[in-house]
Amino acid sequence: MRVRSVILPLFVLLVARPVFAQEWVEYSSRTDHFEVPAPGQPTVETITWGSEYGGNFPGRVYRWAERRTRYSVTVVDYSESERIHSELNHIAYSGGPGPGGVYWLVDIVGSPAYAAAKYRQKPGVTVTYDAFHYIEFVPGLELQLTNPDASRSYVGIYLHENRLYILDATAPRDEAPPIIFQQSFGFLDAAGNPVRYRPFYVNRLPEPRGGQKP
Repeated sequence: MRVRSVILPLFVLLVARPVFAQEWVEYSSRTDHFEVPAPGQPTVETITWGSEYGGNFPGRVYRWAERRTRYSVTVVDYSESERIHSELNHIAYSGGPGPGGVYWLVDIVGSPAYAAAKYRQKPGVTVTYDAFHYIEFVPGLELQLTNPDASRSYVGIYLHENRLYILDATAPRDEAPPIIFQQSFGFLDAAGNPVRYRPFYVNRLPEPRGGQKP
């Protein structure tokens, strides 16, 4: 298990140790190209993700539970954004070639910010931390929130190879903060090998139909 990009304070490691003494495994998904330490095998749900600009994108949610703490990894596949947006026939969206204009590109690039906004705008939520973060030099966002029931959510949001990853660990206020779940997350290549970037990774957008550069 590797803790990426952040050296955690000693008190966090000491508090979290009893959690990892239980039946945790290094779970990996070859389908969605990630690995994460987690309490056993997840339940997996297929979803449709409504994007900021009206697209419906395929995705999956991987869920775990340990005592009263809940963990999830949501993966949304934006690789078919141009096709999805061309089928929407955006009459109001102009400014680019093709039926989808440029909004199929904007939807991909802006997907981490949109996912973060959905967390910030939840009713009754107080955001206590909101900043840039990275894992293996894949840039993203880290949020910490206090929910209306006083539970705490620790969230990481990243875009890698046109997949949006949303990591969420939510624990009651009297449970140890499950920070290592999101900070030990890793990305896998097509062969299932961990990827590490130097310097920062920049997401490469899909090639438009017809071969024109975006």
